[in-house]
Amino acid sequence: MSERDEATMDDEMIPATNLDGSVSSRLLPPDNSPLPDNPNLGVEFDVDNLREIHLAGGCFWGVEAYMARIYGVYDVTSGYANGSISDPTYQEVLGGSGHAETVHVRYDPNLVDLETLLDYFFEVVDPTTVNRQGNDRGESYRSGIYYIGDTDLPVIDGVIEELAAMYDRDIAVEVLPLDGYYLAEDYHQDYLEKNPFGYCHIEFDTIEEQNDEIKMEDSASMSESVEHIEYTKPSDDEIKNQLSDLQYQVTQHEATERSFDNEYWDNKEEGIYVDIVTGEPLFSSKTKYKSGTGWPSFYEPIDEAYVQFYEDNSLWATRIEVKSTYGDSHLGHVFDDGPAEHGGLRYCINSAALRFVPYDEMASEGYEHLLDVVK
Repeated sequence: MSERDEATMDDEMIPATNLDGSVSSRLLPPDNSPLPDNPNLGVEFDVDNLREIHLAGGCFWGVEAYMARIYGVYDVTSGYANGSISDPTYQEVLGGSGHAETVHVRYDPNLVDLETLLDYFFEVVDPTTVNRQGNDRGESYRSGIYYIGDTDLPVIDGVIEELAAMYDRDIAVEVLPLDGYYLAEDYHQDYLEKNPFGYCHIEFDTIEEQNDEIKMEDSASMSESVEHIEYTKPSDDEIKNQLSDLQYQVTQHEATERSFDNEYWDNKEEGIYVDIVTGEPLFSSKTKYKSGTGWPSFYEPIDEAYVQFYEDNSLWATRIEVKSTYGDSHLGHVFDDGPAEHGGLRYCINSAALRFVPYDEMASEGYEHLLDVVK
C-alpha cells in the first residue's frame, strides 16, 4: 500500500465550495487551501473546440490539481486508463487490472498548446522511473501519455526526444493510443480541492510563475485585436456627486439592487454597457441574454482587461465578485450556470453599476473602436 492509499483511509473530508459538476475552471477551493490560485477562474473558453490529452504521472490527486492550474485548461478529471477490464474499481486497479492512474485534460488550444502542457507535466513527473512517482509504487503509478488520433503524436514524440536528450537514463514514459478511460470514484475527483492538506507527491512551486508567463502572452495577443484605453477613477467626493445614492452604494459598497426593478434587466437595445464611474467598456448587447434572474446577464465581457475577479465570502456560499479594472467598481458576480454553448458563464450585473451607450451614439462618445463587438 502506498502513502496515498493510507491517506485515503485517514483523511477527513473537507467540503470544497461551489463543487458544481467538477469542472476544474469553475471550482473554488476552501479558504485555507495552500494550493496556488487557479488562474482559469472566470476565463472564457471556446468549449466547442476544446482538445484533450490523457496523462499518467503517479497518484492522480496531485496531477489533477496541478494540471488544472495551468492557464488555458478547462477541466481535469481523474480516472483509470489502458487496462485489461472495463470500468474498474480502485481496488481492482490496485489488484492488477493493468490500468494507470490517469488524468483527462481538456484545454483550449487558443490559450495553451499541447507542447506547453507536456512541458509543465514533466516539471513534476520523473520520466525515467518505472512504475513509480514519489512514494507511490506499482504498475498503476507508471507514467504515460495516451492520445486520441495521430494528430498529437508528432508533438508528443518531439517532447519525448527533448527529454531523452536531457537525461542519462532511459525514458520510461508510455506513449500509446488511449485504450479506454474510466472515471475514478467520486471521492477521487478534485481530491485536493476538497482535502487541501491531503497527500500529494506534486510540488506546486513553479506553477504561479508559469501561469503568469502564459497570461502575459495571452494579454499581449488580446491587445493586438482590441484597443485598450486607460481610465481614471474620480475622487470619492466626485463619485458621490456624480451618482445616485443607489449607484454609489452598489459600486462603492457592494450593495445589490432589486431584481426586476432596475434599469437594464430587460433592455434589448443594441449598444454597450460601460462602468458608470469611469466609462470603461464592460459588456455588449450582443452577449446579453435573458436569464430569468431579473438582473442584466451576459455570457462574457467585451474584454477581460476591463474586469477583475475576487473571491467573495460575504454570504453563506463563496462567490466570484466582478469589479471594473480602473474604477474598482463593484459590478456583480459571475456564476457557472450560463449558456453552455457560450462557455457556461453568467455575469450577473447590477444596472446601477452600468451606463448604457446606444450603438448610434458609440462613435460620438469615443467608442467607435468597439462597434464591431455589437454588430
